[in-house]
Amino acid sequence: MAEEKKSCDLCGLPVEVAGFTLLTKEGKKEFCCEGCQGIYQMLNEDNLLPEDTQ
Repeated sequence: MAEEKKSCDLCGLPVEVAGFTLLTKEGKKEFCCEGCQGIYQMLNEDNLLPEDTQ
């Protein structure tokens, strides 16, 4: 059974490296690279949830 690849929530390219994620009001968003993650973060600041506070 083939593993389903996830698509970047900004550009749609396959997510091949884990770790580029953001928590939003709609749920967890995953990105293919740090650039897409940063652009999404800038454009959607009011939709982001705070990171874990310890």
